[in-house]
Parts: sequence; structure tokens; C-alpha cells
Amino acid sequence: MEALADSHNEDSPSRIQPLTSSGQRVDSSAEVPKKSSKVVKPSGMVLSSRTFDTISSMNKRIQGATQNYISSSRSKVTATKTVVSSNVAPSQRRNSTGDILPTRPSSASKLKENGAENGKKIVPSVSDPGKRSSLENRRMSLPSVYSKVPVSVARSETIKSSPVSRLSLKSDVSKTDVVRKTSTKPPVPASVARRVTSSSVDGSIGHNSLTKVTSNTSPSAAHSPSATGNFKQRSMSSSVGRVSSSSSRKKTSALEGRDSRFMMLPQVDVKAGDELRLDLRGHRVKALNALTLPPSLEFVYLRDNLLSSVEGIEILKKLKVLDLSFNDFKGPGFEPLVNCKGLQQLYLAGNQIASLATLPQLPNLEFLSVAQNKLKSLNMASQPRLQVLAASKNKISTLKGFPYLPVLEHLRVEENPILEMPHLEAASILLIGPTLKKFNDRDLSLEEIEVAKRYPARTALCIRDGWEFCHPELADVSTFSFLVDKWKDSIPPGYILKQASIDQPFEEDICHCHFKYANISSDFELALKYQWFIGERTLSNFEPIADAVDEVYWPKHHDVGKYLKVECTPIMNGVQYPSVFEISSLVSPGTGYPKVLNLSVHGELVEGNVIRGSAEIAWCGGTPGKCVASWLRRRWNSSPVVIVGAEDEYYKLTVDDIDSILVFMYTPVTEEGVKGEPQYAMTDFIKAAAPSVKNVQAIGDAVEGNIIKGVGEYFGGKEGPSKFKWLRESRDSSIRELASSGTNEYIVTKEDIGRRLLFVYIPINFEGQEGTSVSSITEVVKQAPPRVTNLKIVGDLREGNKVTVSASVTGGTEGSSRVQWFKTTSPKLEGENGLEPLGASKIPKAFRISLSAAGHYLVVKFTPMSPDGEAGEPAYAISQKVVETLPPSLNFLSLTGNFSEGEIVTASYGYIGGHEGKSIYSWYLHENETTNGSLIPEASGQLQYRIAKNAIGKFISFKCTPVRDDGIIGEPRTFLGQERVQPGSPQVLSLKISGEAIEGTTLVAEKKYWGGEEGDSVIQWFLTSPDGMKNVIEGATTSSYTLTVRDIGLLVSVSCEPVRIDLAHGPIVTSEYVGPVIPGPPSCRSLEFVGSMIEGGCIRFIAEYTGGERGNCIHEWFRLKNTSMKDKLVVDDYLDLSIADVGARIELVYTPVRADGQMGSPRSIISDIIVPADPKGIELVLPSCCEDKEVIPQKSYYGGIEGTGKYIWYRTKEKMDKSELVNKAAISDGALVVGEALTYTPSVEDVDSYLAVYWVPTRADGKLGDPVVAFSSHPVMAAHPSVSEVCIKKLSLGVYAGEGKYYGGYQGSSLYSWYRETKGDIILINGANSTTYEVTDSDYTCRLLFGYTPVRSDALVGELKLSEPSDIILPEEPKIEALCFRGKEVEGEILTAVEVIPKSDIQHHIWNKYKKEIKYQWFYSNGDREQRSFEPLVSQVSCSYKVQFEDIGRSLKCECTITDVFGRTSNTVSAQTSSISPGIPKIDKLEIEGRGYHTNLYAVRGIYSGGKEAKSRIQWLRSMVGSPDLISIPGETGRMYEANVDDVGYRLVAVYTPVREDGVEGQPVSASTDPISVEPDIYKEVKQKLELGSVKFEQVLCEKDRSAKEAPGAGNLERRILEVNRKRVKVVKPGSKTSFPNTEIRGTYAPPFHVELYRNDPHRFKIVVDSDNEMDLMVQTKHLCDIIVLVIRGFAQRFNSTSLNSLLKIET
Repeated sequence: MEALADSHNEDSPSRIQPLTSSGQRVDSSAEVPKKSSKVVKPSGMVLSSRTFDTISSMNKRIQGATQNYISSSRSKVTATKTVVSSNVAPSQRRNSTGDILPTRPSSASKLKENGAENGKKIVPSVSDPGKRSSLENRRMSLPSVYSKVPVSVARSETIKSSPVSRLSLKSDVSKTDVVRKTSTKPPVPASVARRVTSSSVDGSIGHNSLTKVTSNTSPSAAHSPSATGNFKQRSMSSSVGRVSSSSSRKKTSALEGRDSRFMMLPQVDVKAGDELRLDLRGHRVKALNALTLPPSLEFVYLRDNLLSSVEGIEILKKLKVLDLSFNDFKGPGFEPLVNCKGLQQLYLAGNQIASLATLPQLPNLEFLSVAQNKLKSLNMASQPRLQVLAASKNKISTLKGFPYLPVLEHLRVEENPILEMPHLEAASILLIGPTLKKFNDRDLSLEEIEVAKRYPARTALCIRDGWEFCHPELADVSTFSFLVDKWKDSIPPGYILKQASIDQPFEEDICHCHFKYANISSDFELALKYQWFIGERTLSNFEPIADAVDEVYWPKHHDVGKYLKVECTPIMNGVQYPSVFEISSLVSPGTGYPKVLNLSVHGELVEGNVIRGSAEIAWCGGTPGKCVASWLRRRWNSSPVVIVGAEDEYYKLTVDDIDSILVFMYTPVTEEGVKGEPQYAMTDFIKAAAPSVKNVQAIGDAVEGNIIKGVGEYFGGKEGPSKFKWLRESRDSSIRELASSGTNEYIVTKEDIGRRLLFVYIPINFEGQEGTSVSSITEVVKQAPPRVTNLKIVGDLREGNKVTVSASVTGGTEGSSRVQWFKTTSPKLEGENGLEPLGASKIPKAFRISLSAAGHYLVVKFTPMSPDGEAGEPAYAISQKVVETLPPSLNFLSLTGNFSEGEIVTASYGYIGGHEGKSIYSWYLHENETTNGSLIPEASGQLQYRIAKNAIGKFISFKCTPVRDDGIIGEPRTFLGQERVQPGSPQVLSLKISGEAIEGTTLVAEKKYWGGEEGDSVIQWFLTSPDGMKNVIEGATTSSYTLTVRDIGLLVSVSCEPVRIDLAHGPIVTSEYVGPVIPGPPSCRSLEFVGSMIEGGCIRFIAEYTGGERGNCIHEWFRLKNTSMKDKLVVDDYLDLSIADVGARIELVYTPVRADGQMGSPRSIISDIIVPADPKGIELVLPSCCEDKEVIPQKSYYGGIEGTGKYIWYRTKEKMDKSELVNKAAISDGALVVGEALTYTPSVEDVDSYLAVYWVPTRADGKLGDPVVAFSSHPVMAAHPSVSEVCIKKLSLGVYAGEGKYYGGYQGSSLYSWYRETKGDIILINGANSTTYEVTDSDYTCRLLFGYTPVRSDALVGELKLSEPSDIILPEEPKIEALCFRGKEVEGEILTAVEVIPKSDIQHHIWNKYKKEIKYQWFYSNGDREQRSFEPLVSQVSCSYKVQFEDIGRSLKCECTITDVFGRTSNTVSAQTSSISPGIPKIDKLEIEGRGYHTNLYAVRGIYSGGKEAKSRIQWLRSMVGSPDLISIPGETGRMYEANVDDVGYRLVAVYTPVREDGVEGQPVSASTDPISVEPDIYKEVKQKLELGSVKFEQVLCEKDRSAKEAPGAGNLERRILEVNRKRVKVVKPGSKTSFPNTEIRGTYAPPFHVELYRNDPHRFKIVVDSDNEMDLMVQTKHLCDIIVLVIRGFAQRFNSTSLNSLLKIET
């Protein structure tokens, strides 16, 4: 593009190096780069080595044509052209930042020869005159080189580059066209093409980005600045052809691996002719007024001149591109640019500009370069379309005044002091907004983007105003303090701003703004006015929102993704002060959870009316759905109760609702099923309707004797004492007589027969109000049939008693009525269902109760009969209780059976008294006939008992307790046996032998004895031979017997004669035979060693055998090394001990074997530890000795385990006698000690000498033997010189030493060298020829090798040896010495992890230069101290953490690591807090909810913090407006408070004292309401009555007996009349038929007159005239109570001319 043709990289001196002939860059610091540079031709292709070879081969052929081409070029340039001709010696060229582009050396081969090996390349300076001329000559030769390049090369070099599109080459371009173009203008060298095509966003050459190039070859390319002098930046030489193919392949692969992205810059028209362009670069122009500037110019290039003012530019109103780089502008003075409305690109780099404050707003400016100036800030006008801003290499140190750039995409501020500011990139993101894509020529860091999100929205405005950027955790408080300081002079005097914040805004959700001013010394109230604004993300253009002037605002759907701003204007004493503001975070999409905005109830609150609940809903992004509605009823001083079935928005008021408050609950629900928070609206108290009645009728048959009942549907509140009348029709049907009154029931009498009755219903409510009467008439009354009344059962309901029935029969004379009896289990009668007849129907009315009726209810059926046989309706009567039975008892009890041990005794008895239940049986044993017996548990509940052994000699008794089936227990009876229990005859019930018939086994005789207590029974053991002869075993008279060897083959038996303790004998019993007895297993009774336990000794054993005839017993020898290893040795009768046995134990395992081959259990014995023999050297011989070859003597040792022997090596010129060495005292001076180890490596000193070794054999335990000596057979021979063990050692940081081990005579001047290994190539480092080497920056990421060439003193050179490559050379790793916390370890505080850097200069340097990032991770503890573990807080990865409520009692831990640019990570360092303490309990945002009327309910709520809340204290108080005094309301300590008339005129104050669960209290916080007003309807009614001046209240009630303690009720109340007027109050008891009206209390309103309310009863109040005259009164409704009290207090206020509240007798 036209404007981009001469744009360059701002930091090209640090990033761009000239190319060598091989395409490599040459670093100006003379260091060898490690990666190949990217070389791009205008076609976007890379020049291959073949292309360079072609150019090199043509170099000689085109030398002769050079001068002709130059003269030709000169003739083409005319005075009208603004292009400098090629033969003019150009000044040093600079890029857009003013840097001198470095030149390249003439030959790559020279560079390599001059220092490629040691990493230091020499770059010729442009300022060197001698070298400059040679460079100029090479530039002069350059056109001739390109003039004869083949078509493909020439075409690719001449086509103009542009960022609009990639270069497309056409194959049909002729060679003549190419020659014509190249003759017109020198072709663009590859270096220039590369520089142009790789330009980045601000005209720079980035490492990772390339701009696109165009395929459009415009004639204006000849005038392009890129083609008029920049070709001098590259020189071709014949050395290009010497580039190796391998080097070319490496560069190609490196280029292919580089990032090939293209960056699109703002476009301008590139088809500009001469009439639209002006190019006067480097013409030393001093003023624009000296030039004739056509107004049609669009492209003006005036760089490299002497301009200091833009005056004269204002006429160029069509200007698009203006290049004023590298002039003498100092600024200000850019006002004339205001006329250049179409300017798109402006280049001001390389001047002395110190300020851009005068740069006007240019509506089309897209690119601005102000690099390499003296700017200290970027304060300038807003540029609405600027996309690229390049400001590198200035003195920018602040972001104050940063302009609004709403579409900026690229920002560059490299090499400015402001780079030291932490999170500069995050600050730039905040200032610019979401359009920013690149910062300092690289993509935005995700980490910085996240950091930017953590700053409040007002941060950008504060930065522009000069706020010092800080850590995000502190930004909220810091920016607020900054703004407060800024506003302090405009805040109303006497006030300070304490808070300015906006809640997180959500779509269609309420958003509060919070502006709080604290009054510190002002006497005036402060009013606040609000205005909401909406703005885009740039925070530059906020528009006011219509009608958004309240403290809250509901963001709309179109507000999502934008910022809200609130301006709060304080007004004090009529003066409006400057506004303060706050900006919210971005409006978020709706949560989808609907919310109720407004909820109200409409309709007249009178019984019978229909009321409707109306809701205004914010759907918060959800789809409107069917919401859930419900109605609740709340009575005075109670909780709301759900009204069943009331689930619609409409509700009809019923009598149950009177004097109650209705609560309308409404839950919004979206169509997706998402429910919002339920809200409620409360009504006032429901009033009753006027009394009325409908559907009046008389229920019942109009028959003589019947009871008929008058009913009607009453309506109109709670029904009071309604009146009822019964009228009888007269005989002539005209006059009605009063039959009854006062009740709605009437018994039809004989007088009514043949007449009709009239029922009259007069409705009266509870307050005494009378409604319209309604009547109903019955049918004609008929005569009644016989009828039974007062039917009942008479008599004692017991089993066997007689009962009768009594009844009254109406309906004429009774005839032969019939009676039938039944029984039932149910106490209720339901006809004849469940009745069981006890007999047939009969005339007698008496009945004797049978046993079958016991436990049942008696039922009698009575059928009345008239004398003429007419039967009436039968009547039933049931007994009041069930028929009782006689008490249970026994009529006899006895025992039968033999009272002897083992016999069974049986009990029998006779039961009477109803049906027997589960009677209780018990058996007892008695010592004698008079003592109490002991219970026999196993016989309880049984009628039989088998006499056990423990009953012998005792009496047996049986006890029976009769129990009826209904659980009634009778008197128990006991029967005692007449004789004692006798024991049974002694006998052995069973006898057997336990045990096996094996020799050595012990047999046991097991018997079972019976017959009293056993004495000393007689036992005898017998042996029986196979022929049947039985013999007594002498002495075997116990219960056990052990078999011996003499019992083998015989049978064994035992006999027992039982003997009782009283010496009574029983029959002898003999057991069955056991056997025959078999021999026992073979065994070894004893085992022991015989012999010496020493190495070389022989040991044997002695064993004692038992178990039949001895056979070939087995004996095995084992060696025990330890408890887990055992080696089997031999099976002989003896064992010879060897060296292997030393230190071990010997185990002998002896297995006895009988003659018949049966084996017994093995038995083992273990010896002591085998001790070694004395040490002794058997043999010692030395082999042939050679220098540097290890000599190992051949020796033979005996005497236990050999230890570390003593060895002494001697060097002697002549052989000596061995005895001399053995006797150390006789050693001559010719023997020199050279070693004291087992082996010896001869050195150069040992050459031509004899070696001898002196050996003292030593056992492992340190015992020494006799010394042994050996000599070498020949003198030591010399070795060939060599070196080994070449290695590199690190001496210190960055300093390495090479080492090697020299062999082969005396070392001479050996040769040392150092090498650098990179990418598999090993390069010699020139000048590094000592054993030490100090690392340079070139060595980082490489490996070092040390070369050692051994040279003997006689100059004999050995073979070069290289060490192994060292590890990759890297600087010292960054370290963290410790991690500590800043902040309090308390809930709600912010903890900040701070790294402690080691104090060494090296670490500080590494942190400053190589630090890449620091990572943090926070953890919380889990478990107690003994088993504590830490769980990560996944989202907490910053250095700061705000302690949460959940952290109380836990320990927090922060882990920190640092990563350097080489990818290395330091060890994790952590710090751990102690247990987090809860914060001081506090309550925030305390407020009282509720409307300001005295009939409403108020609730206090706030946000608690500071640990777990316990039962915080709440106290409700009253506060008089304008008075600091607070009046406590006794008993009101709950979260809710229901106001009453005592609160009228006061503010309600709730004092909330937060209390933590451990009892710690926070600061009390209070909230208050507006003054409480009288409910409007009540106020209106009270006002009317006060205006009348005299009022009479007739529906007042009083207790009959005021001394009675029972609660007042309808039956304990009397009516009173309360008369009040302006002067006095009077309570009158109304008169009656028997008494006159009576005044009970009367008095004026003079103090101490007052009216008191009862908080627990809203219908009661007390009038106190003085201490002797007071009265409690009651009304039906709270509404009426409030009216009476307010009227009385209103009259009293006027009477006393005092405030109404002074009459509320509540002390402060």
C-alpha cells in the first residue's frame, strides 16, 4: 500500500539484523543467533540457495555493464520528479523510528573466518569512511546484478509489495516487459522486499507476523519510497554461492516452522497518481508554507526534513496519508490538522514531540505513529476510528489523560518507563476496551485479561484522571478513595461521602445504587437526586435513561453487555452541589428466575366481597408462565395460616376473615418451570357486613310432641344474640298468638294440633346491630302416635342380678307395650346392628342377667302400644356400662404325687368368677413348714413339677392366683405338701472311658451319678488279656489312668460303685472295653551336642530314643545364617566346621524312627555361634608391573572371614631380602613406602624400580596374623602417554573447569580447548585454551565440551580426548526464600501472599531479567490438627484472598512457584495461617420493612457477618421526631413488630445487637422508620368525630364482675355506653326494666388522665381518670378500639393543648 511502503519496525535495532550472503542475520552485538531468520521475497517466497548461486554466477558477467546502467538511470531522473536519483550519495537511511539500518559485511566467509568459531561476529560500522566507500561501490553495482537476472527472479524482485493481498505471478509476462521496468527503476532488493512485507501493525517488522502483498503492479511503484533508496540496505557478493546445501535446508525448515500469520493494516487507496502524491523525503524542507501544495493531494511524504510546524497543511482537506517522521517537531501546534478530516494515517515518529495535547480529533484517522519522541503521556483528543497506535521509545511514565479510542486494536509502548508498572497490559485493556487485540506486537495475555476483569468498572476513568495503578484486590478501595479526594471540594459542607456503589446489574432485575453521605457537622438535611445513564464498553459516551431518576433501576434486555452509570446530585438547603458518580459492572443477562416487582390487593375489604391480587413481574429473561397464588389469613398476634382452596388471584371474603389480615402470596413461574422468590402483600383488617339472614325455615315434622327447629343462613360478621319468635295461628287463621320466644327450638304441644306455626328470625350481630327480620310458616300440626321418652335401664349391672326398664309413653293411654333385651360390645347404638338377643320380645319389663351377658352392654328395645293395638316407634336404651362379673376366686386347691426325687407332682384347683383368664402358677421350696419358700423358676406357669435334686429334704408348695379373662386378679391360694422330699437310690446312670488306647495316653473315666448327693464312689481300672483274663490294675483307683508299655496289646476297662454321701451303696457298673492298647509314636526324649564349636573342629550329638524298637533314625545338619535363612549341610553322624560356618549357628534336626519304619516328631537343637580360627597368610605373589596399570597381588588367606588387611607397598632400586621387610625395624633407606592399599598402580616414579608388598593378614574381627612379603619379579615398565577421565566441573555460577587424568611419563605443555554444542554441531570456541571457562550469554541453551590433548615432557603428543557434554547451560534458577502473609487472619480481611527474594545480587538479577510468571494456589484445611489435610480452593490463584465465613476455624495455606523464561519452575514454597478467627459480629444494610401506618406489620432485616450468628438481640423503641430520646417498647424483642395507636407520631427504631455463637457482641446498629401515621380510613373517621365535638359509643363491653379472675368472654360481659366530648369522658351502664342508667366513671382530661392499651388484646383498653377511677373496656373489633382511643386522645390533646404523644403513659 502507498502509505505502508516506507513504514518500518519501531524497535528494528533490537530485532532486525542485516542478512549475510547465506541469509543469516548478523547481530549488532556480535553474537551468533541460534535460529535462522525468516527471509521473505515480495512474492511471499523464500530465496533458496539455488537462487543465490545463480546471482553469484552472474556477478562477473554484469560488472562491465554497471556504469552504463548508472548513467542511464541518471538520465531518467528529471527536476520535476521528487525522487532522489540513485547516483547521489544518500544520507544514512532510517526507519520510521529514526534508527540507522545496519549494513552487512561483504562476505559470509569472512565473517566465519573472523570469529564464527568463538561466537563473536564483526560488523563493519557505517560511520567508518574506508568501509563506507566500499559499501557504496557495492550499492552501485547492485542494479547491474538485477538487470540480467532471469525472468522468474527479476519478476519476483520488481513486483511491488502491498499488504492488501498476496503476490500472484503470471507466467505470460515477457522478458522485455521485465527489462523495461528494471531500466526505469532499480529493482527492489530482497532485503527491502523482506522489510516491507514483514511490516507489523505500526510499520514494524515483527518476528512472528507478515503483511500480505498485492499482485497489482502499479506505475506508482516507481515513485514508492521503498524503491528509491532502500535497495542500498542489502549487498550481494560472490560468496553467496558458497552457501552449503545443508545450510539451505536448515534455513528452509526453520522458516517453515515460523509463524506465518499476516496482519491487515488500515487500507488506503493505492492507485494514486502524481497529482495526488507528494514525496519530498530528505530535501531539508523547513516550512510547509514554502511549498506549493495542491489541495487535491492525498498522500504526502515529508520525512527526513527540518519541519517544526504543520502550518499550511490545513488546505489539504483530502489528505489521507501524512508522513512527518524525523523532522524537528516539538509540539504543541498540531491545530491546523483539524481541517484534514479525511486523514487516515499519520506518521510523527522520530521527532522531539513532548505533548499531543493539541492534536485535534480526526474522525477518519486509523493509524498513528508517534514512536521515538519525548512524550511523557498520551494525553490527546479522542480518535473515534483509530485502530493502531505506535508509541514506543518515548518517556511515557503515566496513563493520565489517555484518550478514548473506541476501536483501537493494536497498542505499542515498548521502551518506555511505564513498562515498569505492574499489569500495564491489564490497564491498557481497561482503558481501551474489548477491541484491543494486540499489545506490544503480541496477542493479549489470558492472564492479563483475567486480571483486568478483577478491577472495578470505574478504574479506567480513574486512570485517565491520574490514579496510580495498583493490585486488583486493592483497586476498589483505592479508586473510591481517589474519587473521594477528587470530589472533596465539591461535597456539601459538613458532610463526607462514605459510600458510592452499584449492585451487580442483571437483565430485568432490580439494581440499587448506594450513595451515603455522613453528616459530621452540618445542621441541614441532605437530599439526593439520581440520574441513571447507559454506556458502551469504552465508558466514553453515556446517555441518560429516561425516567430513571430513582435510587433503583431495572435494566432492560437492550442494556445487556453495557455499563450503567449513576450520577448522584446532593441538594442541601435548596442549593444543588456538583454530582458524584459510580459505574456498575457490565449488565449481565437475566438469571431466568422471575421476580415480583409490585404486588397489591384490590377490592373493598368487607365480608362477602371479592378481592383480587395483582402482581407486576420482571421475568429476568424467562418466558412468562402460569404463576402460583395463595391466600393466607393472619389473626391478631398470631402467624399466618394458609386458606385451603384459595389458590386463585380472586378471593371471596368470608366470616372467618373478619378482624384478620389477609396475606396474598405470589410466586412467579416461567414457562420453563423456573420459580422466582415468593412475595406477599398484606391487606388491612377485614370488616364485617351488615347483619342479614336468608333461607329461613322450620325443620322437623309438625307433629304433637316433636321438636321443630327454626334455621336460617346468617350473614354479616359474627352473629350476636339474634332474636327468635314462634307464633301460633289462631282458630280463625287471622290472629297469631305468641307461643314461644328467645330460642329457635319449639316443642309442639296439644294446643298446636290443627294449627300452623310461624318462625320469625331477627338477625343481630355481635356488636348489637339489628337487621331485617325474616319468617317461615310450618304445615298444620298433627296428633302424635304412641311415643316413648325417658327410656332407661334400672338396676345393678352385675352377673346374676335383676334389672328393669322404665319409660314414659306419650300419645294417649299406654297399652301392652313389649320389651326385648339384647347384649352388645359397642357403647353406641346404631339400630339393631351388632345386637345379640338375650331372649324373645315379651311384656314383663324385668330381666335377670345371665353369665353370657357378662362383659357386654345391655340394650333394651321398648315398643309402645296403644290400647287399640297401634304400635309406636320402638325406642332403645343402652346401659351406661358393661355387665360386671363376680370377682375371680378358687374354691379348692390340692397336690397329688410321690414326694421323692425324680417324681412328678400335679396341682389341681377349682375356679369361679366369670371366664377364667390366664391364672398365675408358682412352685416353691421350703426348708420347713413355717418359713417362706423360694421360687422354682423353671416350674412357673406349669401345673406339674418334676422334683429335682435341690428339693431333697425340703417341703414343696404350689400357689395359684386366679385371673379373669378381663385381667381382674383374685385372691391367691397356696397348698403346702405334707412331707419332705426324699432322695433317690444311688446309681450310676452311665460310665464310659474317654481317650485313645495308645501307649502314653491318659484315659479318663466319665460317669453320670444319680441319687442324692454323691459321696466317695469306688473306681477300679482293669486289664483284660486277649484270652479273656481280667486283672486289676494295682493302685489305679482314680478317675484317670495313663497307659504304659506293659499295657500294649491288652484291653482296658473301669468299674464304679456309687456311694451316696450318707454311705448308702448302689450297684457296681462296669464300662465297655477300650483297646487293645497299641504302641506310642517314636520320640526323642533328649538331644545335645558333643565337640568344639570352632572353625576346623568336628561336632557330634547324643540322643535319647523312646517309642518301641529303635530303627534307622534320621539326623540332618543345617547352617543358620539368620532367622530366615537355613542351609542344609550333611546327614552324617558328625559335622566338620569350615569357614562357611564361621559366624553362623549349627542346627541338628533329629527324627526318631521305629523299627517298623514309623517316624516320630523331629526334634532340633541349635549350637552357639561358630568362632573363626586364627588368621594366616598362605600365599602372596606379585605379577608383572607396568606404569599406570593396576597391580593386584595374588594371595591366599585362612582363618575365619577375612577382614581389611594391612598392606604396605615399597619401591626399591634393588631386590631385598623378605626378612628385612618382615622386620620393619631392619628396613634400609633404599625402600620407600608408596602405597597402603590392596592394589597399587605404578606411577612414573616407579619406572625401573622394584615393587614389594607387605601384607598382615587380618580377620574380620580385627585379629592380626603373621605378616607376609612378596617382591615383583621385574622392575616397573613405563606407559605410553595418554589422558582419561576428561570432564567438566562447575566451579561457581557461570564458571566451569576442565579436568583430565594424564598418563605416560611426566606431563609437558598439554593442549586445552573448549567447544560449544548446539543442535548437534560442535563448534570450537576461539581463545578458550585454558582449563577454566566463563560462560557468556551465547552459551545459554547450549552444552559445553572440554578438549584435552596430552603432551609428555619429551613433546610426545597423545590423542585428543573430549569430555562428555555438560548439561544445558542455564542461569541460576529463581528462588523464593520464604512466603509470608500480609493482612489479618480474620474473617472478611484480605490476606496477601508476599514472596521473600533471596538477598543475593544474582537472584535479584534473575528475578528482573528471567522471571516469567508467578503462580499461586490457596488451600483450606480439612480435619483436626492430628489428621489435617488441605483441599485446594480451585478458583483462588492470585496472590490475595479474602477470608470467607466458611474459613472460620480452618487454616489457610498458600503455595507459590515461580517460572522463568526457560520453563523452569522453582520449588513450591508455602505459608500457612493459624486458625482463622471469626470477624467482629456486625450487621450491614439494616432496614425496617413495612408501610407507615399504625395498623401495619413491620419487620427488621439486615446482612449479618462475623462468624455464626447466635440469638442476636433486637429491641424496638419509639423516637419522637426531633428528639434524641428513645422510648423502649417492653417485650418487643422479635424481628417483627405490629404497630398500634401508641406508635402514632413516633418513629419506630429497631436496635440490632449482633451476637456471635460464642457470645461475642458487635456494635449495635439501629434503623428507623418514618413517623407512624394513622391509617387513612381510621383517620378520616376520627377526624369526623372530633369535628362533631361529642361522640357516643354504645357497643362497648365491660366485665360483669371486675374482681373475677376468669378471662373475659361473651358470657361474662355487659354492655356500656362511652360518651366523650371536648371537656370530659363518661362511662354509663345502661338501664333496664328493673334499673336506671348509672354513670360508673366520669372525669375531665386533666392529668393524670390517660388511655392505656393492652398489647396482648387489641380489643381492650383502659381509661384512667386518676388513681381511684379507672375502667377496663372492650369492643368487638380492633378497628373500633383504635377509633375510640384516638378520639379520646384527640379531645384530651385539645383540652390540654399538649402533644398527643405526651398522653401515652410510657416512661423513657
